[in-house]
Amino acid sequence: PMSWNLSVDDGTRTHQLSLGQAMQQGYNFLVDGHNLIFQVAFAATGVVSYKHNGKVLYTVALKLMYGPPEHRLTAQSRMLCAPGPAICNATHMTVAIPDFPGILMDVDVENKTIPMDQLQENGITLDTQRGVRLYISRGALKSRLPGQSCSGLQHYMSSLKLAFHFHGETVAMVMYPECPCEQHTPIAAVCTQDGYMDFEVLAESTTPVLDLDTLRLRDPVCRPAYKSPLKDKARFHVPLNGCGTRHWFDGEQIHYENEVRALWTDLPLGRISRDSELRLTVMCSFSNGDASLTIKVDNLSPPPSSVNQGSLSVVLLSYPEDSFRHPYRQDQFPIVRFLRQPIFLEAQVLNRNDPSLHLVLDDCWATASGEPTSLPQWNIVVDGCEYALDSYRTVFHPVGRGVSYANYRQRLEVKTFAFVSGDKAHPGLVYFHCSVLLCHRFHPDSPLCIPRCPRPSRSKRESGMAAVNSTVVSLGGPVLFVPEEWSAAQGNALLGKEAWAGIAMTAVGVVSLATVLLFLAFLKCLKRRAYVVNVVH
Repeated sequence: PMSWNLSVDDGTRTHQLSLGQAMQQGYNFLVDGHNLIFQVAFAATGVVSYKHNGKVLYTVALKLMYGPPEHRLTAQSRMLCAPGPAICNATHMTVAIPDFPGILMDVDVENKTIPMDQLQENGITLDTQRGVRLYISRGALKSRLPGQSCSGLQHYMSSLKLAFHFHGETVAMVMYPECPCEQHTPIAAVCTQDGYMDFEVLAESTTPVLDLDTLRLRDPVCRPAYKSPLKDKARFHVPLNGCGTRHWFDGEQIHYENEVRALWTDLPLGRISRDSELRLTVMCSFSNGDASLTIKVDNLSPPPSSVNQGSLSVVLLSYPEDSFRHPYRQDQFPIVRFLRQPIFLEAQVLNRNDPSLHLVLDDCWATASGEPTSLPQWNIVVDGCEYALDSYRTVFHPVGRGVSYANYRQRLEVKTFAFVSGDKAHPGLVYFHCSVLLCHRFHPDSPLCIPRCPRPSRSKRESGMAAVNSTVVSLGGPVLFVPEEWSAAQGNALLGKEAWAGIAMTAVGVVSLATVLLFLAFLKCLKRRAYVVNVVH
């Protein structure tokens, strides 16, 4: 009678196991649609480990076989896994792989292949003296904003794929390295109503005393606004929409965060330093109550123009649903949408509460790159109205009365699409942008301030009237549009990562539907023979 068998080669001997023996000795097999998933415990029979300085690499080579030798069906996989957290300091993340008989051939960062001779240009230094060590600059990492699991910042890399030449074949390993949570308490800063963050740094924050001339923000061009003559303190006056300041929403509050630092890596090449290093997170917050209590407009004369001539702070947000309750955070981009699924956008003015002013959409458009003026482009709003040449018209959503400062918000819904190259639509990243105006309800000085759709045939572009007073704002990150047939593949890919991350090696071997049916038939035979099998979830 034909049966399934597992063959595991550990380099010194080959272990031949029946399916029942394999499941008792650390192997598990799951069927997910058309996929057969191998799950191998680190302590399973035939798993080989390489260790150095507390780091471990596990590897196993297995074959799952069915039938007699002359008609044998074989599914095989060689697996690599190096679990454990990355090592991080103030400037770099270090990913260490113990020395083993493999040669690094390719490095992929977030699904982008980096040629081996260009690693340094992309912020990665490679050391192969003892095993493989990748020193990844913090500038090449992403950072999660404070949340429930980490009250400080946490730097990470979305995915790191390393391909090795190992025992005559190419074997890939995907990692998700992240730094430990930085639990330091942020500096409490003050958010001013004119759109700035104010805070102070003392020279005696470090030992030896900090050299205030070395202080930088996330954008190194930005420096302290004031340094005392005694060089004992520095004050910063940081724009909330500049100098690398980030923001996120928490209920009715909006939080702003930047980083002040003094690092040796910022010094010119060839210099030495005996000064202290410093890296601190700076945060301030706004709430609706703060804005309404501290801004006074009753003593101001009405503005002569409908467009505010000062600094206009506007954000473009995206929401998962039409309730417009909780926008996507910065760390959730890119947002994945299938073609023709809706995406909900909201333009919003910050730090204003004058009821006589209101926000008006000028134009909204999409691009294939992050630059608003790049080509190709596709219009979604033109002169404040839906784009007539789009068969899927933009839908404008009213802002309910229960929403605070409804006059400073504009909401719309767009059916997703893909840019076309030749005669084929390609899935990819799409970026959204809007130009907006701030208008006075009783003194409109622009035709765009008066809602009227459709517009007359002569638009502002045709008449030569430039929107000089408009402000351009972009969505905080791109949207990834994919065809609907991608959904099944994505669902399968999530299973191994979420269910066995950190405790087992997972490899997906795709086999034919016939193989799966044979496998299920064999499990039924096991049940009839009264075997007991424990399945680990």
